[in-house]
Order: sequence, then structure tokens, then C-alpha cells
Amino acid sequence: MSSADRPDRPLHTLFRERWFSTLFMTDMWERFSFYGMQALLFLYATAPRAEGGLGLSDGTAGALFGLYISASFLAAMPGGWLGDRVLGTHRAMLSGALVIAAGHACMAVPATTAFYLGLMLVACGTGLLKPNLPVMFDQMNPGASSAQRQAAFSLFYMSVQVSALLGPLVTGALGERVAWHLGFGAAAVGMVFGVLQYLHGAPTLRGARTGPSRPLPPESLRRLVRGAWAALAVAVLLAAGALAAGGAALHPVLALCGIGALIAPVWYFRRLLRGGELGTAERARVRGYLRVFAPSVLFWAMFGQLGSVFSLFAREHTDREVAGFLVPASWFQSAHPLFLLLLAPAFAWVWLRVAGRSGSGRKFSVGLGFGAAGFAVLATGAWFAAGGAGPVSAVWLLGAFLFVACGELVFGPVGLSTTAETAPEGHRGRMMGLFYLGAALGAGVGGQLSRLVGVLPLWTYLAGFAAVAAVTAVLLPREYAERSPQAGAEQLAPGRGTARI
Repeated sequence: MSSADRPDRPLHTLFRERWFSTLFMTDMWERFSFYGMQALLFLYATAPRAEGGLGLSDGTAGALFGLYISASFLAAMPGGWLGDRVLGTHRAMLSGALVIAAGHACMAVPATTAFYLGLMLVACGTGLLKPNLPVMFDQMNPGASSAQRQAAFSLFYMSVQVSALLGPLVTGALGERVAWHLGFGAAAVGMVFGVLQYLHGAPTLRGARTGPSRPLPPESLRRLVRGAWAALAVAVLLAAGALAAGGAALHPVLALCGIGALIAPVWYFRRLLRGGELGTAERARVRGYLRVFAPSVLFWAMFGQLGSVFSLFAREHTDREVAGFLVPASWFQSAHPLFLLLLAPAFAWVWLRVAGRSGSGRKFSVGLGFGAAGFAVLATGAWFAAGGAGPVSAVWLLGAFLFVACGELVFGPVGLSTTAETAPEGHRGRMMGLFYLGAALGAGVGGQLSRLVGVLPLWTYLAGFAAVAAVTAVLLPREYAERSPQAGAEQLAPGRGTARI
């Protein structure tokens, strides 16, 4: 019996498991490409056309960045469904990795059309890979208690931050100092390594030998394939028409996609609850999941601005000169994964210590409090910069990244763990998609709100977010306590299992 089959194993033994190293290396390279491209996206979009950029305004570029993050999370809904009903976890992950690699390769081509096509492919591939990877992780980690699961997800979060730390350094140096599309090309190379790593280790994964957990009936599958080909044909025709007309107007496209990000979560909740696939108890569990979903929206709205508003602060308001060397603005994006890497073991230890003594409401309240502190720190730095002090110390920006990273270490592992134990049997991929829908909605809203940066003083904008998050963090535990457990709260409360690290 392997240590993966023993629920009482020490968590550090996961690092000796072949399946863990396979998932770890795959997600590590995906994070390299994701963070590497994210570090360049806003800066490339706002760079003048004469310098090879898109020449967009700060507000429009912020909305584009938010839309990309939102679309990546939004695609997790159909991606999780495809994993559950059509492809199976393994094939969904492999397909997603291949699509991401193709998207980054498109972005390496110095053409505006190729850039937007690549951005769409990366979002779609991420939607396939991300909700199915934690499902595979949970399949390979059976019998774990809630506390063990949260701690294991925290360790997994830590493991993939190594490449997320290096990604912006590599792509930023190439993109800002040499050529934008060379930086995007480096992200493509990283994702190709991820595909090769996954193919090499796939035989060690249980999901590699199984199909979908609840496969579609043959007739439904045929209808799905026909519909997919028809949708692809329509998309190609629309794209060809837009190119023939000189390109589609960006602002209406951003607005329509933003509306879609608002509608999709509501539609999906209603469809899941009113369909005939879930019993009464399972519907109660899904309704109780709203307590995870709602606070997540606000946090991910803040998280979705790390690559846009935070990049703007780094470029315009941060003193980046060190011993005569001007630090590229994109390099500051490495601060977030660095703090995740350093702090994840401590948070994993905390989840084990507080098992059974702290519910989801308090944990999410703490996460929002960290996010509020991060935005408050950056608002203070922006206020000093606006007061005529000029560029301010990088400590303000690094402090903001530190607090938001702490918030993610709450919302990430706890949210994923809670989703895994809440999901009805046969619906794990879709429930992971539902978790990412909250992130999609938040990132979409945050991206649209970032347009206010061009209207309001930056410190006012940041302080407003901090205030809303702080008030919500104070009220959240009371809201959880006042809800009846009949709505499924008992399925969302963390278990009392123990584990050793």
C-alpha cells in the first residue's frame, strides 16, 4: 500500500510520491507561463504602438486584464463539466495543457490578431486544466480528513510557486528589455515543458486509466460534438468578418464579456439546483456552498487587479532604481508567488492546529481582512505619491503583495478543500468550476471597476476597496452564525481530523 492510500500518513511523505511530483511539475510549469504572461499583459497593452505595444489607456488595459482573468476562471465551468461527463479528468487536463501551450505560442507572434487569439486559447486551456487538477489531486489523496485536505492543498500551493516566482523575472526581462513577444514566447516554452512532464508521469495517475465519472449517453455526446463544430464554425465566421471590417471594436467586446461574467454564475446555480440530477440533500449542500461563493467574489475582485492596478503603481509610483539599475516593473509580479512560497507551510500548520475550532466563516473573514490590509497599504503609498513626494519606496507595493498573498492562502486552500468535500458524487469537476466561477465574477467586476483609475485618484480607488473588504470581513462570521444549519452548513464545516507534517 502506498502512502497515498493511508489517510494517517505524514503529509511530508507526499513529496516522495510519483503522482504528486507529476501534478506538482505540471502545475509548476503552468504557473510559470501564467504568471510570466500576466506580468507582461498590462504593460504590453499600455505600451505605445511605437514601442511595439497595443497603445491602450490604463483603464481599458485594466478591463482587458480583468476580462482575461475572468475568462480563465469562467472557462472552468464548462471545463469541469467536460471532465465529469465527456473527457475524464486525465484527458481534460492534457487537453487543457496543450491548448495553453498553443495560446502562448500564438502570443509570441508579433501580430495583434495572434495576440487576442492566444489570449482566448490560454483562457480556454486554463479552464480545462485548473478545475480538473484539484479533482485529480483529491482522487490520489483518498480518505483524508478536512484538516489533512486543507493542509495538503496548502503544501501543493507552496510547491507550484517556485516557477510562479521565476516566470515574471524571465518573461519580464525579455519582454520589457528586448521584445514583448519574446517574453510571451518564453511562457510558451515553459508550458511545453509542462505538457512533456505530464505525459511522462501520467501512468502513475489513477485518473489516467479511467474515463468520465458520469459519462454522457451516446446520443447526448453526438449532439454535443455537432454543437461544438457548429459553434466553432460561427466563431470562425465572426472572426473573419471582424478582420475584413478592420477589427472588432474593443470596448463593446469587453462590455459584452463583462455582462456574460455576471450572468453565468446566476444561470449555473439555477440550473444546478433545478435540474433533476441532485437529490434534496445534495441541493442543500449546493445552497450552503453560497457561503463560500459570495465572499470569494469580493476577494477575487481584489486579486484580479494584481497584474493591472498593482502594475500601474509599480510603473508610475514606485522608486525602482537600485544601485543605478532600473528594476523592470514586471519583476514586482514575482513578489506575490514569493510570499505564497514562504508562507504556505505556516498556513498549512495553522489549518491543522485549528481543525474543528474555526469554521469557514471565520477563515474567509480572515482572508478578506488580509486583502483589505493589502489595499489599505497600497492606498497609503499612493496617497504619499499623490502628495508630491514623487515615486515612493517599493516597501509599500511589497507590503500590499504580502497581505494579498496571505488572503489567497486562505481563499485558495480552504475554498478548494471545502469545494471538494461539498461536491455531490459525480459532480466534483463542476463544483470546482463553480468555485472558479466566483473568481470569474470577481475578476470581471474588478476589471470593469479598474476603469475608475482614470477618473478617481488612485489612493481613493484603493481605499474604497479596502473599506468594503474590511466591513465585509467584520460582518461575515455573524452572517454564518445566524444561518440555519439546515441549509447545508454542516457539510461546509471543517472536520476534526488530525495530521502530522
